[in-house]
Amino acid sequence: MKPNVRPKNPHFSSGPCAKRPGWSLDALADACLSRSHRSKAGKAKLIEVRDRSRKLLGLPDGYVIGIVPGSDTGALEMAMWSLLGERGVDVLAWENFGLGWLIDAVKHLKLKDLRQFVAPYGELPDLATVDTDRDVVFTWNGTTSGICVPNGDWIATDRKGLTICDATSAIFAMDLPWPKLDVVTYSWQKVLGGEAAHGVIVLSPRAIERLERYTPPWPLPKVFRLTSAGKFNAAIFESVDTINTPSMLCVEDAIDALRWAEGVGALDGLIERSKANFAVLGAWVEKTPWIDFLASAGRARSWTSVCLKIVEPWFTALDNDKRWEVIQNMAALLEKERAALDINGHREAPAGLRIWTGATVERSDIEALLPWLDWAFAEVKPTQRTV
Repeated sequence: MKPNVRPKNPHFSSGPCAKRPGWSLDALADACLSRSHRSKAGKAKLIEVRDRSRKLLGLPDGYVIGIVPGSDTGALEMAMWSLLGERGVDVLAWENFGLGWLIDAVKHLKLKDLRQFVAPYGELPDLATVDTDRDVVFTWNGTTSGICVPNGDWIATDRKGLTICDATSAIFAMDLPWPKLDVVTYSWQKVLGGEAAHGVIVLSPRAIERLERYTPPWPLPKVFRLTSAGKFNAAIFESVDTINTPSMLCVEDAIDALRWAEGVGALDGLIERSKANFAVLGAWVEKTPWIDFLASAGRARSWTSVCLKIVEPWFTALDNDKRWEVIQNMAALLEKERAALDINGHREAPAGLRIWTGATVERSDIEALLPWLDWAFAEVKPTQRTV
């Protein structure tokens, strides 16, 4: 039967993600509009984002944090183009975005000393075989596969290479081992529920030292440049002299999200909220015969971007296009009922559902969603007569 209780907030998209509970446009009323971002007022807003982020994340001394163009993609590209090429590189990929970084390394940077560690969606490569005396590029949490690295134990403390980590769907929901990470990139649109287009890059002292010592052999576009006249451009981080003009509406929204995060228990509170959401969804998966996690390794399952697969024989017997047709039909039914929006999996991933359980999602909305998933599946499931 069709459920009669809907989630109060049907936004379960994995990016952009749900706004924080209670959000409205009124939250942006104090935005520094029609002013230069280099004005005293505009600069104060940018510095507030930086300082609240630094405190919330617990960044170690010596680490710097800057706002850059192009969302997480721009931030990660900036790191790869600015830092790679000095030594051999290991690129790890087990979902769409990691595969994208690998394509950049192979086809665009054309790195000569490159090792590829690729695993299918839902699995991880053998992390023990990664050499952190080489530079390493990897995604902490696979948004399109629902799997994450379990910890940073595989990264050597006394490594010679740099670790470059795309952490956009992990940061603010997972406790990152900062001393093991040299470059971390993210955007505001995931766990914080902020607006897109802006990226954030965090650099360790080791990454800064590389920038000072090494000049890559390829030309760098202006929006990628972290150096000026051969020196580290500290102004991007210390005085938040952004490379291009940021949207002050997006900046105000990030401030609102960070203030909310502080009010729900800071980083520990954000992690707890996300894990509690995942626990509700996970308990339903365990007792529901038609669904399972895409991620095969239990200890490495993401508790932010939960990717699910339908396991009934009639579905698995379909070709890929037909599987996606079923998923799209389910998603359309749920959208029509305003029970869930944008929960179909990523187009490059195996056909399935993808549900965001990050900190801005309320546990009660996850609980209300689950009967709707059962209903939608029953609606698209073939009857005995049509099988």
